[in-house]
Amino acid sequence: MRILFFVVLWLLPLLPTHAVSLPNYNITIKNGKFNPEKIEVPAWQRFKITVQNTGISPVEFENLALRVEKVLGLDIGSFVVIHPLKPGTYHFVDEFHIDMAGFDIIVRE
Repeated sequence: MRILFFVVLWLLPLLPTHAVSLPNYNITIKNGKFNPEKIEVPAWQRFKITVQNTGISPVEFENLALRVEKVLGLDIGSFVVIHPLKPGTYHFVDEFHIDMAGFDIIVRE
């Protein structure tokens, strides 16, 4: 049994690995205005959002319910990976421009 264990451990690195690329959605934030203002994504699938601040002041991309928060300085970009979501609408805001409309993720079945 011990020999089988070591053989498996030795062969494990030789197995092919397949990295699954996540669907990516690009958004920009300029002085509190999101572009696009909404995206539609399928339910129950992880995805990535790439965020770029193109404005003249810092922004804070945030949804407290999903525990997502990114502070971006001038001309800075970053990304967040969103866990699988159930159908519904998830609203994000720029905490530094709270009076603006914000951004919605619409999750469809």
